[in-house]
Amino acid sequence: MQSTKSKIIEAAIRLFNEYGMANVRLQQIADESGISVGNLAYHFKNKEAIVLAVYELLFDKFSAILSHYLQDPGLLDFDKQLEEYYDFFTNYRFLLIDLFNLELSYSSVIEQWQLLMSKMMLQVRKRLDYLVRSKIMIAEPLPGVYDTLANNIWGTTLFWLPQQMLKGMPSDVTTFKQNIWAQISPYLTTVGKAELNIKNL
Repeated sequence: MQSTKSKIIEAAIRLFNEYGMANVRLQQIADESGISVGNLAYHFKNKEAIVLAVYELLFDKFSAILSHYLQDPGLLDFDKQLEEYYDFFTNYRFLLIDLFNLELSYSSVIEQWQLLMSKMMLQVRKRLDYLVRSKIMIAEPLPGVYDTLANNIWGTTLFWLPQQMLKGMPSDVTTFKQNIWAQISPYLTTVGKAELNIKNL
């Protein structure tokens, strides 16, 4: 059976996604969990404790995605990781929307998030170097080009979905990944382009 704490956390995530973290009250979380406010308070003394528990779960899930780096050679590995990123930001879409509000009240959460973002950015940059060594991408045409490319890939991975939401546009994993591959494809070698086509990425 699912624990009451897990039910509360999952209920909070659903509500945060729908209304935004700042707009959700304890009573709403209790109702969504199917428990009384008193029972909720037994498990979490206040909303801050729930928020911290939610982010602890999110950080664990994001760390798991980072751990899948270069499990398989070539472009397919990155494609799989992009799917995981898309699922993550779809399932926890409140995260980026509420990110700037976090700075006011949850400095420890912001610090942890910044650490994960630094790891993600470094991983993207190292992946480009790996693809060059593997003859899948061409050598960097000018100094700094791949630093910029890595930054653009990182930004698209994080902010494409919120942009779609703000514009009222639909989103799906295929279009999301196409936006990433469109940035990488001009730098692919003949071998890399063949792999991209063969795997239909």
